[in-house]
Amino acid sequence: MWHIVSGLLGFVYIQKLSSPPTNSIPEWPSPAAAPQITAPRPEDPPFSGWDVLRIALMMVVTLAVFSVGVVVVAHRLGMLRRTSPDEISHNVLLILPAQFLAYVVVFGFMYLLITRERRAPFWTAIRWNWPQSGWLGFAAVGVILAIAGQLISALLPIPKQLPIDQFFRTARDAYVMSLFSVTVAPFMEELLFRGLLYPVLARRLGVLWGVILTALPFALLHALQLAKSWGPLLVLFIVGLALTTVRAVTKSVAASMLVHIGYNLTLSVMLYIASDHFRHLERLAR
Repeated sequence: MWHIVSGLLGFVYIQKLSSPPTNSIPEWPSPAAAPQITAPRPEDPPFSGWDVLRIALMMVVTLAVFSVGVVVVAHRLGMLRRTSPDEISHNVLLILPAQFLAYVVVFGFMYLLITRERRAPFWTAIRWNWPQSGWLGFAAVGVILAIAGQLISALLPIPKQLPIDQFFRTARDAYVMSLFSVTVAPFMEELLFRGLLYPVLARRLGVLWGVILTALPFALLHALQLAKSWGPLLVLFIVGLALTTVRAVTKSVAASMLVHIGYNLTLSVMLYIASDHFRHLERLAR
């Protein structure tokens, strides 16, 4: 399932056996002359684990800088009068612009790192590989994954209130969050986890451990939003396994991104329906 290594051994020797016999004694090929076949690596990106670490550190720094910067600008414009720190930390119109700006800077950094330092074509290096046909099928896989995740969640202990619920307090917030979750978030998360982290881990540890160890930080990334509750984190870990498996099998980050979009879009549609077009978000309180 993960990869197939095949080859034909002894071709030259078979040709010798099929040749007309002679009076001379045939010479057997020495072991040193035998062809050496090396199994190709499942992934061999032009960038290293240190490069991925540099990009991760850049993400942390830029998120911190832009988060503080956006709050300072909003405060000076008089937009945060009588606003508590907790309200600021859950203000969608502050958090998402800061995150978007950080993503832009990080994308530029990773693009220059790969194209200038590693001298490799960016989209080829991360194995973007947009599916030539059936791309809607990958989005459909995301729909199925979202429904399965909800069924699994029903069997797990899920807290009545999660920190992420604070980002869906109004219809405006819900629309903005939904738009961000089906556009910017899947694109950047797939680049970071399936485009950069997975191939480095797979090259070093093999495909199986690469899939597992890519899904783990993907789930932990959302730990604070899920109150560090193991139930929803387990569901996200399973989702991460599915997304990375799609990337490993198809050799396409675009394919895993389509699955990710389908997953997030389905959750947004479920929320939209359950809250009567985002007009009654209080109904979602358990």
